[in-house]
Amino acid sequence: MSLKSGNTNEFKQFSQFTSLQEFNHHIEMWLVEHKHDFTKGELVGLRRLVRFAAKIPGVCNAKIGTLLKSIHDQYHDNGISRSTFKRMILKAKEFGIITVFETERKNGSQSCNLYQFNRFPSNELPKEEKMNHQYETSNLLKTNHQKINKRYEEPSLLDHTYVSNRVPQPFIELVKCFFSDAKTIEEFWQMVQIAAFRFECTNDTEDILDISIQAFRQLIGKIKKTNLIKNPIAYFYGILNNKFMKMYLEKISAAEIKTPISHAFIDGIDPDWDWLHPNE
Repeated sequence: MSLKSGNTNEFKQFSQFTSLQEFNHHIEMWLVEHKHDFTKGELVGLRRLVRFAAKIPGVCNAKIGTLLKSIHDQYHDNGISRSTFKRMILKAKEFGIITVFETERKNGSQSCNLYQFNRFPSNELPKEEKMNHQYETSNLLKTNHQKINKRYEEPSLLDHTYVSNRVPQPFIELVKCFFSDAKTIEEFWQMVQIAAFRFECTNDTEDILDISIQAFRQLIGKIKKTNLIKNPIAYFYGILNNKFMKMYLEKISAAEIKTPISHAFIDGIDPDWDWLHPNE
């Protein structure tokens, strides 16, 4: 697909995100899944591409030369090569992280590419939209939605014994008492990985396990006390965010470090990301 090059603001329609915070969250999930598939140099290039996609969340129309110069300037002429950057683009396309569109100038010559970041795949069903179709069509859609919802609501046929061996057994033993299917247990653990990555704690395996167990117990306590928890996994992630943030701040305070999180591609942590005040 070829597009006419122009001001970045003209490409707002290609953004799949409503805010920087949402874009940042999806990037974190992508990296939890695929960080190990990129070399260090390729990760530097990907992070720079993400930074240049901050003005319009998830959309970048910068030249490769501009991106590479920015990296060289930051690392004092010890940046990455054009071939490394292009390898990163090919991998990101293959994994579904980005979609690349060619653009052309008014005279028909090729211009810089448009990079569109994609949302991390979700198991959630899309929200039902209001449609003004004829009565017969509405009935047909209603019947199809009922079949889809029925399939979606069916419990997993795999119990906790099928959980991936990447999930620590103590965590499985706790969660299975309340959510017994393998898929749900793995989704809870994925939230732990995302939060740990966000606050640079991925190497603190013992602390990660302790925090995950504490957070899950806090979640269950909240569920038992109130009926306000509509999305336990999202609420669990909110608890984890607060706990890992506290741990991170304690670490940098002890080391007398005043710099922000290095991998936080888009500065700042969403102050509203507390999911019904999980610390209550």
